[in-house]
Amino acid sequence: MWAKLNQSISGGDNDEGGDALLDDESDNLCSLSPTQRIYVFAACLIAGLALMFLSMVVFAKPIKFALLFTFGNVLAVGSTVFLIGATKQMRMMFDSVRIYATAIYLGCVVLALICALWIHSKILTILAVIVEICALVWYSLSYIPFARRMVSELMVRLCDTEL
Repeated sequence: MWAKLNQSISGGDNDEGGDALLDDESDNLCSLSPTQRIYVFAACLIAGLALMFLSMVVFAKPIKFALLFTFGNVLAVGSTVFLIGATKQMRMMFDSVRIYATAIYLGCVVLALICALWIHSKILTILAVIVEICALVWYSLSYIPFARRMVSELMVRLCDTEL
């Protein structure tokens, strides 16, 4: 079963190794096998989602909420490094299609941590986390063909006051 999963994820018999999801030679992130990389990806993703879920428990304490949510968010987003490698992840994140969403997302991650750890402002922390979530959603939509355009058109229709 794992052999079939590895083969389908790594591109099967495809001679173009650069397009494979688990391309061993593309980044050489570590000496993990494709199966181990899938396990580490899943563990990081689950840990990130668990931290984001736990952040809801302490929602009444915005600073603790922001810390747990932001670290969980970064862990979940960063988990894909184990599948595609750090270099390819950076190239994809800073592609011209997603550069603005990535910059806003990373800026809001830093801003949320600054507001929570240094300034101790609950309102600014919550605002930074809200913008962080919106930027992450917009960033994620860039991987789905035509998703950004559909969401943009939907928002225009919802916010259009002239009928």
